Amino acid sequence: MPVRHVSRVRALYRRILLLHRVLPPDLKALGDQYVKDEFRRHKTVGSDEAERFLQEWEATVLWQQANENRRNSTEKACFGISLPEERLNDFRDEQIGQLQELMQEATKPNRQFSITESRKPKF
Repeated sequence: MPVRHVSRVRALYRRILLLHRVLPPDLKALGDQYVKDEFRRHKTVGSDEAERFLQEWEATVLWQQANENRRNSTEKACFGISLPEERLNDFRDEQIGQLQELMQEATKPNRQFSITESRKPKF
C-alpha cells in the first residue's frame, strides 16, 4: 500500500475524530466507534473501493466543517444529513443495514450503549 494512501487515510481519520469533539458525549462516543469500525471494515478492500470510501468520507468531513462554521454563528445545533433516495440506491444491502442500525441508535430517547475498547490499557 503506498505511503501516500496511508497518510491520507490517517489524516482523514484524525480530522473526523477532531470534528466529533463538538458533539454531545453520547453522540461523540457513538460516532467515534462507528468511524473506527468503518475504517477497520475497509482496511482490506481493493483500490477502487478504497478510493470511493475515502472520497465519500472526505465529502462528509467537508460538510461537517461547513455545518460547524454555520453552527458557530447560530444558536441551534443540527447533526446529520438526509440522504436522497438516489444516493441510497448506490449502497449495498449491508450498508443500508448499517445506516438503519446507526439511525436507530442515534435516535433512541435514552441512548444506552456501551463502547468497549478492544485494546488493553498501556501501563
